[in-house]
Amino acid sequence: MRFTLSCIAGSLLISQLAVAQPIDPARVAAIVDNTTPASDSPSFIALEAEILSDLRSALRGSAPTLTRDQLAKASQSSQLADKAWLKASGYDFNYPSQQQAGIALLESFNTLPASTKAQSEATVTAINRDATQSTREQALADAEGINHLYFLADALGPTLGQAFLRAYNKGELRKAAALIKATEVSTNAAKKHFNYPRPFLQPGNTIHSVPDNVVVKDNVPYGADGGAFPSGHTNTGYTDALLLAEMIPERFVPLIDRGARYGYSRIVLGVHYPLDVIGSRMVAERNVAHYLNDAHYRPLFEQAKSELRAALEKECGMRLAQCAASSATDDPYRDPSMKTFYQFTMTYNLPRIAATSAAVRVPDGAEVLLEGPLPQLSAAQRRQLMVRTALADGYPLSGGVGEQNFWQRLNLHDAAMSAHR
Repeated sequence: MRFTLSCIAGSLLISQLAVAQPIDPARVAAIVDNTTPASDSPSFIALEAEILSDLRSALRGSAPTLTRDQLAKASQSSQLADKAWLKASGYDFNYPSQQQAGIALLESFNTLPASTKAQSEATVTAINRDATQSTREQALADAEGINHLYFLADALGPTLGQAFLRAYNKGELRKAAALIKATEVSTNAAKKHFNYPRPFLQPGNTIHSVPDNVVVKDNVPYGADGGAFPSGHTNTGYTDALLLAEMIPERFVPLIDRGARYGYSRIVLGVHYPLDVIGSRMVAERNVAHYLNDAHYRPLFEQAKSELRAALEKECGMRLAQCAASSATDDPYRDPSMKTFYQFTMTYNLPRIAATSAAVRVPDGAEVLLEGPLPQLSAAQRRQLMVRTALADGYPLSGGVGEQNFWQRLNLHDAAMSAHR
């Protein structure tokens, strides 16, 4: 399916759209550090410890110790993911077509001024250099856990997060685990197309290599190969988080924030620029909307969602809405400061390239992304929310018209929150 564009009518003035104000990176770093074992919440710290323990156990399998070779070959086992169910469905994800759509979405990268790319490089250098040890360790866990869903538990809150881990480990979420991972569209074709070197490969760089003292615990510096733009890990993290958010809309905003937090981890490790992370957010949102609008994909999604929600309610011993509830003191992803963090990740303080004022044009079908958290609203009302909360035009990667422009400007965090206000 290819999106067509429909202009949103109404009296909304372009000047009302959000111009991103620079946010103090030190403030952002403090917010980020609170989503690690450096949190002030004992229950959240306990959840983080369980996530890491379960991840290492899954990676190790039946072996007595975890080795780097095991890590390289890691994937969800048949105990965790029902790949046979998905294969039997005969669904064709049509990856080559979706990969080309992603490349087209990001073509404005090639016309970015050198000054923008230089500032993007300076930003990754600063974030990588100034990250706390706890933030670096969380980034390592995110990176090495890419083939599993454990990282999503910390955005579910202490109670539901623990229930998610139990259900996942027991194989009670197998349809959702298989479908979520299969919905990730590889960025390899885009990396080859744009062929942009990673930050730690730039001449004269001062990137700090982070040794693994968390997952394999062999102190081998974390590295990555292939091109930088766009970020494959961010595409994975944001796709996984967004799909789970659609299945558990009670935690929609925290999960969206977790997708952005996963992208931030790539910058902490010095293997990606902010532009890589922003580009992958755009592609992931576009891809998830595409699949959710596919009449053949949707029944698979509904089956997986039903299985997941039933299993979680069973583990919780209560209604999902009750299990998902938490306070900001016990749940950093409920803290109002996450709004500031998400706004920062929309631009990473990269300045507007041009003070343009193109109208927000919402692709037909894009409103499906707000269907889960805002079922009481019509499709037209969801599109209006996307317009009203959109980032102003002219920031990096919003170049061009149509989908290129929209997906960079879409602010799902604020769109979902504004309806409740």
